[in-house]
Amino acid sequence: MAGRDGRGLGRGFAKLWSAAAVSALGDGIVAAAAPLLVTSLTRDPVLVGLSVFVQQLPWLLLAPVSGVLVDRVDRRRLAALMNAARAVLTAALAAAVFAGVVSLPLIYGIGLLLGCCAALGDNASGAIIPAVVADADLPRANSRMFGAYTVLNKLCGPPLGAALFGVAAGLPLAVDAVSFVGAAALLSALRLVSDTPDRPVERAPMRQQFTEGVRWLWGQPAVRALTLALCLMNVTLIAGFSVLVLYAREHLGLSEFGYGVLLTASACGGLVGAAVAPRLQARFSSSVLLRTGLVLETLTHVGLALAGSPWVAGAVLGMFGVHGAVWMGVDRTLVQRAVPDELRGRVTSVFMALAVGGSALGAVIGGPLARAFGLTGPFWFSAVVMAGLTVFAWRPFGRAIDDPAPLPSPGPAAVATN
Repeated sequence: MAGRDGRGLGRGFAKLWSAAAVSALGDGIVAAAAPLLVTSLTRDPVLVGLSVFVQQLPWLLLAPVSGVLVDRVDRRRLAALMNAARAVLTAALAAAVFAGVVSLPLIYGIGLLLGCCAALGDNASGAIIPAVVADADLPRANSRMFGAYTVLNKLCGPPLGAALFGVAAGLPLAVDAVSFVGAAALLSALRLVSDTPDRPVERAPMRQQFTEGVRWLWGQPAVRALTLALCLMNVTLIAGFSVLVLYAREHLGLSEFGYGVLLTASACGGLVGAAVAPRLQARFSSSVLLRTGLVLETLTHVGLALAGSPWVAGAVLGMFGVHGAVWMGVDRTLVQRAVPDELRGRVTSVFMALAVGGSALGAVIGGPLARAFGLTGPFWFSAVVMAGLTVFAWRPFGRAIDDPAPLPSPGPAAVATN
């Protein structure tokens, strides 16, 4: 375990947290600027939603490869390399915007490549957390990571991104590129201390190793239930959020800057949620928190469908932010504690492939729903689906989910060094 600092989570975690924080700020800036860039080229909700879809697609395409690679190679180096690649791609898009040659196909193409880097780099970064903090500190570490993400990505980034976009459309992308450079540098300086020396072991074929990750996940009732629920929740969430920029500007009548401010509403709630999540996890069972989360997410979609003013929509998004932070803390801690380290990359890749795959599907259907039923149509659809999920997931999210009882990992022949 890495040496500890005065704050109790260690110097290794401090560097990992700093890398995530720098990158989160840059991505938060682009989170507001990218939809504005797309809507400056088209107002078609299907084409706007497609820009979200192309960044989610690689999680599905690369799932069989990314998890095995994360379990085979140095996770720190892979995460640093992917951040460096994202810096180059984002800088290239910024240059195209400044030169006035940006187009939708270019945005889609770079978005697809950025999604590939995220599928590899984010998987590797997530797998590092249990290697730098003790098991008992995972709730606190996850809350700090989510707190930084919330403050910088959701609270500070969007208004700043919208303001920078007003100055120059390519400026937010240039800032994001610099943030990826900083994250890569911090990850390169991270040193992990292994309890056992590296030694060569027999490596099974990639397909076999990936299958082992799938079988392990499917054999764990708690992890399986969380994975399937999160997949469907992301379908409903992104169905509405993929056209949120049009919802904010045309349904709520907000300006570009107002859209950025609206995004901070969920960030404020997320900040509160990240602060209280460890205490809630200590006081209430995972079952209670997950079941409450299902109800709150259903109400989020109903509230956004009914909202007729930015104030109501902002309040609903604030409630969603609190719920999202608590839910993240519960499901991430359950999964991290259940998965053996030698399987962590593979299981996480399957978990994320289904979770982000749900986001990709939501991005695909959000635009057509908005085109057919208006800008509140995706939220009504999501409310109905979430109500059904709440009914069907109520029993699986019972008391048994608090004790996942992990299955044994595969034999030595299937385990790869990293």
